[in-house]
Amino acid sequence: MLSDSLIFPALALFCLGWVVPRLLAAFWPEGLRPLIGLALASALVLFLLAAAGFMVLYVLGGVPFSALLQLGLPAFALHFARLGLVSALFWAPMMLLSVAGLPKYWVREHW
Repeated sequence: MLSDSLIFPALALFCLGWVVPRLLAAFWPEGLRPLIGLALASALVLFLLAAAGFMVLYVLGGVPFSALLQLGLPAFALHFARLGLVSALFWAPMMLLSVAGLPKYWVREHW
């Protein structure tokens, strides 16, 4: 049971760390400064996806959404922001590898 509740979300975060930068790169300009912007935008998207994913896992685990909001919006946001930041342990290494591999696909700019 522990593997179901830990391995699959961790694997999903790990895979999203690869996919999100690749998807954003399709619409992103080439170059060093845009690459840094892409990494920052990918990190923000992954942070928000992870926080939302934890909210969904809480609700699927049987916690009513109204109970999550019971302590107030600031406490709710802070709790899920912490979870989103901690999840960076899973998605950040793969995101960095994905972003670092993007320049080999550049057509106009050269690394």
